[in-house]
Amino acid sequence: MPIYEFIALTAAGKKLKGVIDADSLVAARQKIRSQGHYPVECRETSAKLSATSLFSQQFHLGRPIKQQEVHIATRQLATLLGAGIPLVQSLNGLIEQTDNRAFKTVLAQIKETVNEGDSLTAALTSHPRLFSQIYINMVRAGEASGSLDVVLERLAEFGENQHAIHSRVKAALIYPLFMAIVGVVVLFLLIAFIIPSITSVFEGTKQALPMPTIVLIGISVLLRQFWWAVLIVVLAATVAVRWFIATPAGRQRWDRLKLTVPGIRDLSIKTASARFSRTLSSLLASGVSLIASLQIVKNIVDNVLLADLIVAACDELEKGSSLSQFFRNSEWMPPMLVQMMSVGEQSGALDKMLAKAADAYEKEVEAKILALTSMIEPVMILSMGVMVSFIVVSILLPIFEMNQLIR
Repeated sequence: MPIYEFIALTAAGKKLKGVIDADSLVAARQKIRSQGHYPVECRETSAKLSATSLFSQQFHLGRPIKQQEVHIATRQLATLLGAGIPLVQSLNGLIEQTDNRAFKTVLAQIKETVNEGDSLTAALTSHPRLFSQIYINMVRAGEASGSLDVVLERLAEFGENQHAIHSRVKAALIYPLFMAIVGVVVLFLLIAFIIPSITSVFEGTKQALPMPTIVLIGISVLLRQFWWAVLIVVLAATVAVRWFIATPAGRQRWDRLKLTVPGIRDLSIKTASARFSRTLSSLLASGVSLIASLQIVKNIVDNVLLADLIVAACDELEKGSSLSQFFRNSEWMPPMLVQMMSVGEQSGALDKMLAKAADAYEKEVEAKILALTSMIEPVMILSMGVMVSFIVVSILLPIFEMNQLIR
């Protein structure tokens, strides 16, 4: 059934935009009128959505599609399917409840694909920007096992849990980031504009200035006259570092650094362990095979060394080895996680043990991040104090020397 984008006027005279499915343009206009609206413009849109058109919809037609909207729609779809409502009718219900025009169009196109006889998995595959490989593979397993509503419920919980963790971490970083920006701006204004008017007093004297004062004057001149050069150097260095990390060799060195530097090592390993455990647990609980699950998980650990480790684990599994046995000799896999894997394999409840491990590691990661962010504020205050003290000393030293000469 074709899909139409329309602009209509409500009974109150307000403009309304949306999408609707109908057999023809005339039927689409009649359907709009039956809803109590007056159609102003109505045109057919493609049933297939390319990456380019989706990008255009996400950034030009209405507000962007947020992942939180996808999580909410997933839970609603699970509820509708669990109530025994057919998939096409459930998708139609989602379309009517969605306010985001771009997301409404995506859902309408998914419904059209399913209505034509394709599976929900095939329909989701056409929208890779919104639905990850984890999402698509779990839906595929749900369709194959006949428990799509249960799988969608797990997907909604998985997505909402990840969103909640990211939101709490971002909220904890807002204040330190604001303090850092304000501190840098204040120091720049102080050194570039206030200090020159004070140090100009020393230019008339022919006495030798102390080294701290010379350094301060040099920094001030550099920022006032060559701020653009400093900005170019900083930007160039940032681009060069990002380019190097984007290369295979650079990414490997960067990821190895994260796994070896004290302080960062523990946080990196526990973050990767939490992602590994949570995702693998969700995939296994949804009926995806262990090797296929590991092939998906390797792409979300965000570390090429750990990804290579998971690939090696897949090879060993095909030879008959167990997952815990392979990871037991790895320095990057926490002993507690390996032990829980072993218990899960022996009891036949690997997914449940991994879920418990994920709960534990997610709490540890969140606590560690919050602890680190709470340390940022005193460190910033101390750094600002040191910088201000250096400025004060650099200004007062020549004044003290002038007083001694006068005496």
